[in-house]
Amino acid sequence: MSAETYRYSDTLTIESGVSGQRLDRFLQDHFQKTDLKFSRSKCTQLIEQGFVSVNGLPSKSSYKLKTGDQILLTVPHPEANELKALELEIPILYEDEHCLVVHKPAGLVVHPAAGHAQDTLVNAILGKIEGLKIGFNEKRPGIVHRLDKDTSGILVVAKTERALESLGHQFKEKSVHRIYYALVYGTPIKAQGRIQTHLERHPVHRKKFHSGSKGKIAITHYQTLKSSRGISLIQCKLETGRTHQIRVHMSEMECPIVGDPIYSTSRRLKPLSSELIDCIRSMKGIGLHARELGFHHPITNEFLLFKENWPENLTPLVSLLGFKDV
Repeated sequence: MSAETYRYSDTLTIESGVSGQRLDRFLQDHFQKTDLKFSRSKCTQLIEQGFVSVNGLPSKSSYKLKTGDQILLTVPHPEANELKALELEIPILYEDEHCLVVHKPAGLVVHPAAGHAQDTLVNAILGKIEGLKIGFNEKRPGIVHRLDKDTSGILVVAKTERALESLGHQFKEKSVHRIYYALVYGTPIKAQGRIQTHLERHPVHRKKFHSGSKGKIAITHYQTLKSSRGISLIQCKLETGRTHQIRVHMSEMECPIVGDPIYSTSRRLKPLSSELIDCIRSMKGIGLHARELGFHHPITNEFLLFKENWPENLTPLVSLLGFKDV
């Protein structure tokens, strides 16, 4: 193929000064001298997707370079962005040229998935940030982490490659501060504790996750803040951020989250008053709210901490229970 087929193409010969260096590190240093400025993770993507060869053969990120190696490097053009901007009002808590912090409402999917092609938070963000394109073959521009559709709360979005790399690293290293408030049925036997399990997809119910022996490690620190009328307010601090982590950990503690259609059942409503039952049945989403998010700014390294009060969909229930000012 001609060079025009690619966004970027080059052939590099390894000199003795970089012999022994990892391939991904070498490529990152190389791109810093170009207009692309790719992060190390993007270089890894290039390698894994077959756009980098060493001496005519596919390679790995960890490959140690040798003097005289021939590196064929190609970068594909970005995929045509088929995502459409959506005019949807999303509360913005913070914004600069590097990142955006928003309050995601319950009922909104974070990024396009089956059944939600153009009605997601990503589409809403594209309506606010014209031409947001981060990376190549990128289906989820700027998305660093996610919240379940029925969970409300704070979420940070990257606006640049550098911000995406920094924020992604912070989540990977578990240095991000994340506090959730969970409304659960019943009261935990222990008022506070640390839950550590391995989460994996349920073998029968494919929409569910459960604790097993082969999944990814999941750690939740919890504390019971208040209990009233058969429902408790639990503060959950995440050490890891697995899919459905809090929902699984609370349900396996016999205190499923209020309104959760996957991990709870209607029988949990029976002991409650008719007033609470009516409130829960009319509630949008589930009783889980990402209340606090703290991270180091990707450029200045300043620690930023955001807190968001109860959303509109949970306020009636919280008020009935007397939890509003907790």
